[in-house]
Order: sequence, then structure tokens, then C-alpha cells
Amino acid sequence: MAQGTGSINSDYKDWEWSADAGERARLLQSPSVETVPKSGESQGNGLGATSALGAVFIVVNAALGAGLLNFPAAFSMAGGVAAGIALQMCMLIFIIGGLVILAYCSQASNERTYQEVVWAVCGKVPGVLCEVAIAIYTFGTCIAFLIIIGDQEDKIIAALVTEPEGAGSSRWYTDRKFTISITAFLLILPLSIPKEIGFQKYASSLSVIGTWYVTAVIIIKYIWPDKELVPVEIPTSPSTWTAVFNAMPTICFGFQCHVSSVPVFNSMKQPEVKTWGAVVTAAMVIALFVYTGTGVCGFLTFGAGVEQDVLLSYPSNDIPVALARAFIILCVLTSYPILHFCGRAVLEGLWLRYTGVTVEEDVVRERRRRLLQTISWFLLTLLLALFIPDIGKVISVIGGLAACFIFVFPGLCLIQAKLSEIQETRAISWWAQVSYGVFMVTLGAFIFGQTTANAIFVDLTA
Repeated sequence: MAQGTGSINSDYKDWEWSADAGERARLLQSPSVETVPKSGESQGNGLGATSALGAVFIVVNAALGAGLLNFPAAFSMAGGVAAGIALQMCMLIFIIGGLVILAYCSQASNERTYQEVVWAVCGKVPGVLCEVAIAIYTFGTCIAFLIIIGDQEDKIIAALVTEPEGAGSSRWYTDRKFTISITAFLLILPLSIPKEIGFQKYASSLSVIGTWYVTAVIIIKYIWPDKELVPVEIPTSPSTWTAVFNAMPTICFGFQCHVSSVPVFNSMKQPEVKTWGAVVTAAMVIALFVYTGTGVCGFLTFGAGVEQDVLLSYPSNDIPVALARAFIILCVLTSYPILHFCGRAVLEGLWLRYTGVTVEEDVVRERRRRLLQTISWFLLTLLLALFIPDIGKVISVIGGLAACFIFVFPGLCLIQAKLSEIQETRAISWWAQVSYGVFMVTLGAFIFGQTTANAIFVDLTA
């Protein structure tokens, strides 16, 4: 995209809230990258520490995660392998386009995080909506993580604990609510309280290993299935033409790395839009192979009867699958504090902007507020996870929000960036880019509205 002669208005003086507080609230800075301070001297001089190859792997890591467990069910909802792959390929065009747009707008606005780009390019109202959406999305993802822990622990406990014949009920210490609660209080809460999360770089490597292992197990189990596996029905078309849309939240949730992408772009040695386009294309292709391998093989193994969490479809006593469950639990245990950190940082920024207090003036109260925010966040996510055992319901909601990060906000940024350019005549390319932005906003709004409405309808009629 060619940059026009005009510049995006990033003057925050007309904001009603304090700009200084929002600028310095450590809002969702990607913990896995080191970026140089934002200043006029550092911009464009290639002072970042991340190579193009390193950026590819960081973006892949940001995209891959526990969402891959839901891809076989998404293929089932889409109506088969062909429909699932076609849907992914179509959406991938816009997913990559959104990542390139964010880099372009970051460069034009001189901002270094996703929400700051939206604030600078689109203004106050979209900026606040973006921050609220990030807080809700991270909150919902934390709920999904706790549900995943419960799902995997149920299977592991079932393999380890043998119930005596004629037992009327399971033992109290094997109850799902107890196992989730004890794991959360002993492991997740202590990791969520610290102000900084420098351990994330180690968790990132663990997460990548875990997701690749899970994918490998699912593929191998399809190629060499268990002898006890009963042949299943494999749908080849969706039940209704609208059913294919139900797979969109999972795809959006799986490929959503856009919030982390802006800090990654600015951490590169040569933060150029053209180079970034190659980086995100390579990263999304890698993620595509992982998700497609998991989705296709998991779906073909269990057909229409596949669980929302594909690992639940395998028997409890399968050792390779049990190891995959342990990997997933470990990944989720380290990922929850990271997502909580991101959501907490956004809430902190909103609070400081609203009160007009600078970070430097608020050091003493920050510790007390952080403890209150962390404990409240933790207890609410835990309570909801205990009473929402189906991960598919959570992903259907947060997947709609992921569509906003992938389509709506990047589309709005592109439209506003092009409108802010000072040009005597509008070239065809200018109109094409504005039209593309309008289409992205429309598509994202449709996915968000459709998936959210469907999730509410299913819950009300369940």
C-alpha cells in the first residue's frame, strides 16, 4: 500500500481523558518481544532486535494455541474436509491482509500496540471499544483455558483412578469442580499476581512444542487408528447452508494473532510493510498446515461424533494422547497468566485514562489495585468455567470478538488512514483500498453478529 502525503492525526490533546496515562500504561505490550522506546530518533532506523525469521516464529507462536483442539469439530460443522479447507483459505486472505494493514497504520501513526494504533487512527470511540473488546476477549479466553484444564484432567484421572464396582458416585477428589479449583488456586493464581511476566519467553517455547505434539498425535492416530475404533459417518456437506458459518468463530479464534502483531512488527530490525507481508504470509501458512492437519485428521477419525475438544474423543488409557493432554495442561497453565496480564493492562489503562492520573503518580495504589483486579478476574473466570463445561460455547462467543480484531478494527484503520491522505485526485488504487476496508468491516461485523446471535440462541434453547 502506498503511503500518501498526509499523515494520520495522532494529536491526543482533544481527548477528554488523560492521554499520558494511556500512553504509559503498558497496554498489551507483547511479552515475547523487545521493542525500542517510541521516539522520533528510533523510528525507522532498524533498532529492533528481531530478525524476519524470528518474527515468523513469534507470529506462529501467537497464532497457535489451545484453539486447535476445536478445529476437528469446526470441520464437522462446516460440512466436511473440502468445506473446512475452503473456508480457511478464503478467510486467510483477509487475515493476512489485516496484519499488513495494522503494520501500515502502525508505521503511519508511530504507535506500537494494537489499541494505540486504533486510538491514533480511528479516534476515541473506536479506541475505547477496542480496549473493551480486548479485555472481554482475554477474559473469555481465560475461561476457555480453565475448561480445557478440566477436560484434560477428567481424562487423566479416569485413567489413573479405578472406581470399585457398584460405586454410586465418583470420589470427591476426582470431581471436576474440585480438580479445576485446586489447580487454579495452587498454580494459576500465584503466576497471575506478579507485575511483570518475563517467564513468557520460556512458556512460548513450551506452547509451540505442545501444539506440534498434539497435531502429530492426531495425525498418527488417524493413519494408524486403534483397533477398537468403530467406523463412523463422515459428513461431506453441511446440514444447512448457514451451518458453515458456525465454523468461523473457531477459525478466527485459532488465527487471531493481530493484537500481538503490532509490537512484533515494531520489534523487527527492519520494520517495513513489504517485509512484514512476507513474514505474516509465511507464519499463516505454517499455522494453516498445523490447523488443517489437526482438523482434517481429527474429523476423519471421529466424523460427526467428534467432541468440541478433540482429545476428549480418545480413550483415557491411550498413553500418547495422555502425554498430549499433559502438554496442553502445561501450556494452558502458563498461557492463562499471560492473557490475564494483557487484559489487566488494558483495564489499568482505561482506569488511568478515566481518572486522569499518571502512572508515576499512581505507583503506591497500583499494587493494591493490581491485587484486587487479579483476584476478581481469577474468581470470576473460575466460577464461569465451573458452570460452563462446554468449551464450544465459550469459543463461539470469543471467536466473534476475534473477528473484530481480524476484520473490523483493521478495516476501520485502513479506511481512516486513506481518508486522511491529502491528495488532489483519488487514484483507482485509493478507491480499491477504501472498498477493501469497507468490505473487511462488513464481513467482520457479519461474523461477529451471526456467531454471537447463534451462541445466544443455542444457549437459550438448550
